[in-house]
Amino acid sequence: AARALVTRRTRTIGLITPSVTDHGPMSIANHFNLAAREARYSVDAVSTLEDDPAVVRASIEGLLRQRVDAIVVIVAQTAALDVVRGLDLGVPVVAAASTQHRGPRIVSIDQYRGARAAVRHLAELGHTRIVHIAGPEDAPDALERVRGWQDELAARRLEIVTPLVGDWTAASGYRLGIELDVDPGDAIFVGNDQMSIGLLSALRGRGLRVPGDVSVVGFDDIPEAGYLFPPLTTVRQPFDRVSEEMVRLLVDEIDGRPAGRVTLPTEVVVRGTA
Repeated sequence: AARALVTRRTRTIGLITPSVTDHGPMSIANHFNLAAREARYSVDAVSTLEDDPAVVRASIEGLLRQRVDAIVVIVAQTAALDVVRGLDLGVPVVAAASTQHRGPRIVSIDQYRGARAAVRHLAELGHTRIVHIAGPEDAPDALERVRGWQDELAARRLEIVTPLVGDWTAASGYRLGIELDVDPGDAIFVGNDQMSIGLLSALRGRGLRVPGDVSVVGFDDIPEAGYLFPPLTTVRQPFDRVSEEMVRLLVDEIDGRPAGRVTLPTEVVVRGTA
């Protein structure tokens, strides 16, 4: 099927998405469909469990049998990225992934610098103890945010405590917020906005005011972030640009132009929690 693409195109792109409801992967997938349509490509989407490399591989093979011109993988766990790297498919493959590893055909958002910017903002407010509620340990985004948090604290010679690990959900943010060792004057950098929602509820239940006692910064800038009470200070990710760049790289590859790697910046959006 891959060899047939040399002489015949279907103007179809295969899209492999993780079977999660997290804001980031869903936003990238939705924007990708729009960007592909504008480039006059149709999209065949497959949702798969990313922690099973065999399922990822089978999904890719299924798309190849449908004679897609290219494949896009939205990576939410490290296992999927390892699978994509290990396959020589004969068609262009682009991944949306956060990774330190260099290589072409990857579009990523700079989670590392985004995390450092969030911690820098909290430190410049005068906080000397900045704790972290992290995402899952097998999530590339979470690993990069932990790395940025640690490096910014180290650069400022501030205390680094072991982060608590959630699962991206508001429920885990609430649970960890109840357990978190935090005192008035501390700040909390949270791995995503959904966990921040649960955390804010937990802090209110503990009698801690935000931002009067504790400052909070999230990550993602979900649509609801500006309408929380107080409105959430967070790190905005350009999900629409990720999709546009993936389509651009794929079209370049299909047309015989070598594709590079794209890393997009983030932005700290200051609101009411920090």
